[in-house]
Amino acid sequence: MKKEDNMKLTPSLIACAVLCLSPSTQAQTAKEVAAEMRLMREELRHLRAELDAIKKQKNTEFITPAKPVTYELAHGNLQDSQKGAGLQTTHSSRPEVESAANAVNMFGYGELSLVRPKNNRADTVATARRGVLGFGYRFNERTRFAAELEIENAVVSAGDQGEAAFEQLYVEHDIDDGLSAKMGLFLLPIGYMNETHEPTRYFGVTRNLVETAIIPTTWREMGLGLRGTRDSGWRWDAGVVTSFDLNKWPTNSADSQASPLGAIHQEGQLAKAASLAYYGALNFDGIPGVNFGGSLFQGGIGQKQNTIASPNASVTLAEIHTKWQVGAWDLSALVAQGHFHDVSAFNASTKGIANPVPDQFRGWYAQAAYRLWRKGDYSLVPFARYERVNTALGYSGVFAGQVYDNAPESKVITAGVSYYLHPQVVLKMDMQKYQNNSALDRLNMGVGFHY
Repeated sequence: MKKEDNMKLTPSLIACAVLCLSPSTQAQTAKEVAAEMRLMREELRHLRAELDAIKKQKNTEFITPAKPVTYELAHGNLQDSQKGAGLQTTHSSRPEVESAANAVNMFGYGELSLVRPKNNRADTVATARRGVLGFGYRFNERTRFAAELEIENAVVSAGDQGEAAFEQLYVEHDIDDGLSAKMGLFLLPIGYMNETHEPTRYFGVTRNLVETAIIPTTWREMGLGLRGTRDSGWRWDAGVVTSFDLNKWPTNSADSQASPLGAIHQEGQLAKAASLAYYGALNFDGIPGVNFGGSLFQGGIGQKQNTIASPNASVTLAEIHTKWQVGAWDLSALVAQGHFHDVSAFNASTKGIANPVPDQFRGWYAQAAYRLWRKGDYSLVPFARYERVNTALGYSGVFAGQVYDNAPESKVITAGVSYYLHPQVVLKMDMQKYQNNSALDRLNMGVGFHY
């Protein structure tokens, strides 16, 4: 029997019980019994109304973006605000959930910047670097959808340098408490920047070099991902996704030297999927203000294509990271290294190319920030970062007699300040010094927001 049928019979059953068990039943008139039944029905109606209200509230929960990672640093005592909750804002591409009157939510971020080279002011450039419009929908308490549409450099047309693309487009379902599955186009949980890439959530006008040149950002793939969390503070991710396409390698372009993986990234656009990739990540957030972890990515890049000489080529990328937020301090570090496998035949087949596929690429950074001042929503956070990056270490299969030097290792010092008008609105300025190439030294200024 259905629950609804049981509830419909409840008034009659209660009435029968009253008639049978009450010693004064025989003394009651039919009119009195009918009045008692009406009262019981009215009470039941109120109970049903309360139950419906509770169900409606659960079904109208929706998706909102997570707080900026710098919120606690800029606006409160980190350990007090995160006591017993781990470091949720350090690694969170998953939106937070809160109740509202409808199931649809809008969110997004934007950043605008001005870059002024130190030695050539004529090359000063200002741009609306990124604008992202996001929206989410919650179907019920377990299933939700999210999408982010990104526009880069303000104008998108055949003759401009702008780009429009989905940054994320996925459905997520809670399988059980502490276990969820994500299906679609989503960001990989590799490094910090992929999951905390909004301008209010990192220091510096531009994203750091390591998590741009070595780890692509934002790095999204099509596929299936699982995430599990434990009360002890451990969090794991694993999934199977699309990989890269070696056939996109630009043999006469600086793009591959700027970012080897970025040059062959498919971004969910008619992505070749003959060879898939697998990833795994493990993080610990169990101590307030502390995060440490790492991740591993392994995938085919040859995509079984007979049109290239290395159809079984692959890539491996590994990284480890740590963050410590205590009092007014925010300290972090990350190391990443990648290896291309079985690319010698590809290099040999492209005789005399300017930039063959390297065997390795790697980088690391260390960063410190300090909340110097705070008043209400306003705060001032200076920071400094040192990073070293090499996008090409060693080559296999290059044409005999042709010598390729390893790419010079970029050594970059970035120092600047973030001035928060609000936890989700920031003004930024920094100076960057390239120790091995002073022509790249620059002053950066920008504004960012996140909602």
